[in-house]
Amino acid sequence: MPISRRHFFLGSLALPIFAAKKPPVRPNLLLFLVDDLPAWTLGCYGNKEIRTPNIDRLSQTGTRFLNHFVCTPSAAPSRATFLTGRTPMQPVGGTGLDKILGDLGYEIHSEDASTAAGFIAKQSAAKPFFLTVTSSKLIAPYDGVAAKYRDLYAKTAFEGYKPDPISPNARSGKEMLSDIVGNVRKFAAALSELDAQVNTALAAINQAGLLDNTLIVFSSTCGSLLGRHGLWDSGDASDPVNMYDEAVGTPLFWSWAGRVPALAVQVELVSSYDFVPSICDALGVPAPAGLCGRSYLLLATNKPLPKKQRWRAAVCGHYQNTDMARVERYKVVLREGGKGPNELYDLNGDPREKTNQVDDDQFASIKTTLGAEIAKWKQQYSA
Repeated sequence: MPISRRHFFLGSLALPIFAAKKPPVRPNLLLFLVDDLPAWTLGCYGNKEIRTPNIDRLSQTGTRFLNHFVCTPSAAPSRATFLTGRTPMQPVGGTGLDKILGDLGYEIHSEDASTAAGFIAKQSAAKPFFLTVTSSKLIAPYDGVAAKYRDLYAKTAFEGYKPDPISPNARSGKEMLSDIVGNVRKFAAALSELDAQVNTALAAINQAGLLDNTLIVFSSTCGSLLGRHGLWDSGDASDPVNMYDEAVGTPLFWSWAGRVPALAVQVELVSSYDFVPSICDALGVPAPAGLCGRSYLLLATNKPLPKKQRWRAAVCGHYQNTDMARVERYKVVLREGGKGPNELYDLNGDPREKTNQVDDDQFASIKTTLGAEIAKWKQQYSA
């Protein structure tokens, strides 16, 4: 059942009634940025076997993006792009969110999901904070998960889950492929425990009286294949690295009382490199120069874009020797500057990226167009 942000935190199922008075211009920023969480494993993105009720309800209190892609399918470089807006080809140094918000008087802090509530409980309305909540809970082999969450899936057959045969180019996480369903159970338990920790942190926001002036963003630095394509981890799961949607497609939703409407959904393609420009836009400060991203604040707040400023058609990605350009229907993956091995997928009829069409002449123009998109992006936003 859809519920509002405020009533989610208070335990009611009523729909939202936003306060007439708008919150101050510069809110607290609570960013959940966990590792190895693909969008497809959450209930709010259609998963019916893994229990994530709290994260799902949070998604209903704001805007959920259906097509959010990270620039790099690997946790550390992806996190750098999220927090600086810079591509993996650009130096990490420079102005990032820590510096931008620190100069605005924010207290900057990072906490694990298991301890975030303690930090939040100490905050007051006197000084805004930027809290990044991290978690390694979803990194294989998923050790340390409480028994009550493991018990949730002890007998779950995951009958709707059909892993692929082990890929001959499997690399990172290869040991998890010997018992795919058993290890999916472990992942599911870890995700359900993270879901409970997210709920505890959100409850602390409400208990501290900070709910109406806190922008809450939930996302992930990269996904995981969890047996799909015969691989387990993210981009590093294969050699060469991969750019499958399970690795680059991650959840994204914004919740902000009075500014972001509940139950909103956006289908436009957005990237992790858009996050810094979007936050700067929300705070009314200029984004750093030299970034390739664009603010999606209007999309998040469910407002129309200017007629002369349509949203982009493609997002790009880069990791090691591999580049990606993805539009709504097609994805091109080029390696070694196009020397290969390369991939092209028609996502309309092949959403699981099973049939590589790169050598099919009927897709030659698509390959050329998206290849040019990659080349232009790399030329403009490399070191």
